[in-house]
Amino acid sequence: MAASILIADDDAVARRLVENMVQKCGYETVVVDSGDAAIAALTAPDAPAIDAVILDLVMPGLDGMGVLAKIREAGLSIPVIVQTAHGGIDNVISAMRAGAADFVVKPVGVERLQVSLRNALNTSALKGELQRIRHSREGRLTFSDIITRSEAMTGVMRAAQKAANSAIPVLIEGESGVGKEMFARAIHGSGERKAKPFVAVNCGAIPDNLVESILFGHEKGAFTGATERHMGKFVEAHGGTLFLDEVSELPLTAQVKLLRALQEGAVEAVGGRKPVKVDVRIISATNRKLLERVKQGHFREDLFYRLHVLPLTIPSLRARREDIPHLLRHFIARFAAEENRPITGISGEAVAQLAQLDWPGNIRQLENAVYRAVVMSDADQLGLGDFPLLASQAHPITDIPTAPLMLEPPMPSVVSGSEIPIAPLPAVGTLALLTATGDVRSLEDMENEIIRFAISHYRGQMSEVARRLKIGRSTLYRKLDEAGVPGHGGKSGEETH
Repeated sequence: MAASILIADDDAVARRLVENMVQKCGYETVVVDSGDAAIAALTAPDAPAIDAVILDLVMPGLDGMGVLAKIREAGLSIPVIVQTAHGGIDNVISAMRAGAADFVVKPVGVERLQVSLRNALNTSALKGELQRIRHSREGRLTFSDIITRSEAMTGVMRAAQKAANSAIPVLIEGESGVGKEMFARAIHGSGERKAKPFVAVNCGAIPDNLVESILFGHEKGAFTGATERHMGKFVEAHGGTLFLDEVSELPLTAQVKLLRALQEGAVEAVGGRKPVKVDVRIISATNRKLLERVKQGHFREDLFYRLHVLPLTIPSLRARREDIPHLLRHFIARFAAEENRPITGISGEAVAQLAQLDWPGNIRQLENAVYRAVVMSDADQLGLGDFPLLASQAHPITDIPTAPLMLEPPMPSVVSGSEIPIAPLPAVGTLALLTATGDVRSLEDMENEIIRFAISHYRGQMSEVARRLKIGRSTLYRKLDEAGVPGHGGKSGEETH
């Protein structure tokens, strides 16, 4: 899914011209004809996600400066490029002071607009990554810091946001690398306990003989090596949130004491004489099906029901492929800045093929793949050769042309010295009804051709392809499976969750 640009202009002709230029640059567009409509598109609960705004300063009603003021009041960090027919220095200064990222004069040229959008999205992606890192370290991570545009995440996000406003125990399930701890931090950072500690414990990384000591604490001299008193993670998290990662790995002896602590709201340190009252919100996580662990006798059933009050299952990355381009944009921006590398983007072909991989390691694996590519690349734009995972594919995808995405605007394969570097839109297609021998083609054959054309026309954006063809995404992937299209991820990847 390409970046989405909101265009706000009361002039229908200017609006259409800018829309065409933005689309030719490979971005999606949302068009409105007034300042009030622009604010509604940015703040409505069901509004589509917007990555940048192209805003006319002079409009009847709420003008551009008014829109900038309301964006600032709403606390939105969306980059805004303002445009006007009046290019006086006073207008430039006022717009920049009001929070605009850039300023262009009507009629803006395609090349100038393209550069402005590229810089705005670059800056926004890097700013978002830096803010996310800072919020995570300060315990102020919220759901706005989670990068997602996938419909598969909508229900999970909604349930997690509701859970944040209470102290209900939450059990987060999902494959390794899907971002379970980030969800836990977002729940904590969006609730009443956000000013209190968030303490994370990896239960699978603690030696069995030290679990009780680390969770509940110990007194000095309680056992060999206990040279000083240790308060324990429960006491450390008092008033805040205790995140028990890989809770399914706790030994049965520790599970008994954990259940007692949850029931009584108190913990007893190893070697201690009396329990200590604690007030903690419990969020646990596991990459296994906890109920299966219960059936196998590895996890206590009574503790399971204590933790399994509100279960959340985070979809794997292969079930939310439309998030991959946005994750790529943010990872490239962050690693390019951290490593001081002049990486400006990634080719459309690489994006399309990366979006089709299964990613068994999920977001963590994608992040590490981008990190390696940024460090090892000798070019200013990442390509297929920078990702060994793509090179090792048995059946690389070659029939889905897409415009380059991410930080650098789209480039055609051949650009003359005088041409503007934009990607042309796909040409109108024709459908042959007869075979070379004069027979009528089968419906299945024509259907496959229509689907391939739609994938090409919408640049591999599978959600948009399914919507335009008026079929479900699972049906689309099933038809691709039946047609024998290699490497697209297929039905098994889409319907895992």
